Amino acid sequence: MVAFSAESDLVTGWCLFGIALLVILVFCWVYVRKYQSRRESEVISTITSIFALAIALITSALLPVDIFLVSYVKNQNGTFKDWADPNVTSQIEDTVYYAYYTLYSIVLFCVFLWIPFVYFYYEEKDEDDGDTCSQVKIALKYTLGFLLVCAILLIIGAFVPLDMPHKNNSTEWEKVKFLFGELGSNHGLAALSFSISSLTLIGMVAAVTYTAYGMSALPLNLIKGTRNASYERLENTEDIEEVEQNIQRIKSKCKDGRPLPTRDRRALQQLEERLRGLRRRGRHLEYIEKSCWTKFCGAMRPLKIVWGVFFILVALLFTVSLFLSNLDKALHSAGIGSGFLILGTNLTNPLNMLLPVLQTVFPLDYILITTIIMYFIFTSMAGIRNMGIWFFWIRLYKIRRGRTRPQALLFLCMILLLIVLHTSYMIYSLAPQYVMYGSQKYLISNNMTVDGQSANVTAFVPKDCDADAPKGQCTITRTYLFLHKFWFFSAAYYFGNWAFIAVFLIGLIVSCCKGKKSVIEGDVDEDDSDISDDEPSLYYG
Repeated sequence: MVAFSAESDLVTGWCLFGIALLVILVFCWVYVRKYQSRRESEVISTITSIFALAIALITSALLPVDIFLVSYVKNQNGTFKDWADPNVTSQIEDTVYYAYYTLYSIVLFCVFLWIPFVYFYYEEKDEDDGDTCSQVKIALKYTLGFLLVCAILLIIGAFVPLDMPHKNNSTEWEKVKFLFGELGSNHGLAALSFSISSLTLIGMVAAVTYTAYGMSALPLNLIKGTRNASYERLENTEDIEEVEQNIQRIKSKCKDGRPLPTRDRRALQQLEERLRGLRRRGRHLEYIEKSCWTKFCGAMRPLKIVWGVFFILVALLFTVSLFLSNLDKALHSAGIGSGFLILGTNLTNPLNMLLPVLQTVFPLDYILITTIIMYFIFTSMAGIRNMGIWFFWIRLYKIRRGRTRPQALLFLCMILLLIVLHTSYMIYSLAPQYVMYGSQKYLISNNMTVDGQSANVTAFVPKDCDADAPKGQCTITRTYLFLHKFWFFSAAYYFGNWAFIAVFLIGLIVSCCKGKKSVIEGDVDEDDSDISDDEPSLYYG
């Protein structure tokens, strides 16, 4: 009966995970369809973007399942459940283990093969509308470079970190056989972990760049709102009149047939370009002013303020928790040589206290972690939308509602995929004890005191799992094993967390100092090279 109850609970857990997968797929479809260009939409790029984003979110959704399963085999008093024999627990661990193997392998496939191929295919299609076979060949040629990088990462992860034979007189052939033997014994864990950690490191850079800024920009933009469309249109009309007067003033210089000086011709060209941009803004502002959606948003203004206040409080909670966790590592860890590994928690933080409590009532912790992941996604998207996609100082693409090109959409999903990979380590930084052991406890002996005097009675009391637990009493999550296979990645993540905090604070100051956004900010800009004069109704509604 107990075994049946346990099995039923596990089935329920996996069913909830299946429901989460369905929700993720629906969310990814809506998300991609919202931003993709109506004029340049491509079936392959759309499917690729949806699939890549879904894989990233599914991988993150596996984290709470991993934590739940290692916690579920033990009671709150520190003892194993009746059905949790070594064979059952081993099967559960292997299931999660192979799930991570599968998902991480698909992530490598997307990052190093599928997304680059689709991207270069459409880049070549834009440049040459010729033979499809030729476009495929050129795309494959460029994709081979990504495959080479992937192969190098796998080889480095598989061979470099492994221990060599201790015999000083070992031949090179014996060393090679030893390395292959080690590779087979760990089923390629080191190779896959190194590759995924490398991608997570890139995701950390993206998170510091976009997510940290988005966490400050999104809530403050919701609180401050946008400028009034009627007032903006009035200002735009005045600017149009001023530019037209300047154009007429310059043209009046050549009424008698004399050619304009070079300086005046350049100024006239700039003014005419600005006039076209202002007229385009005027058309969009006129549509926005009459739109029912604008009136609905105005009615929902109080709710936006509430959401903005909630988001900024959540952002401050994350930042404080991250700061306390990093400070704990700085004061009590084993140092940079261990990747700032810390045994136990000396300075607790709010999230590290909350998650173990929620974990006892499944699926509250699952809901909280899913909320955290979605919060990172939305704030990352806000950062990317405000900043655009950059390569150093060169802006490659802008992300606009209903007007994002296929290549930009692939870039967007690639960045979000990498950020979501880094989210697992972010959650570990916020709640290290929870991510490592969940709510597991183990028994320790304690001398009892009877009537104020010490007696020779030994009692066993439960204690939260930590590094001091006896072997076999606490199970470490598969997530932690993947994240901390290499100490130098952990050290990089540690310094990245400090950078994340710094960028968030800078972004908070910048967002506070900036005024209200334009009602069409990011949708109509003067420096756009890919803006069309399509009807605004394509993008708003």
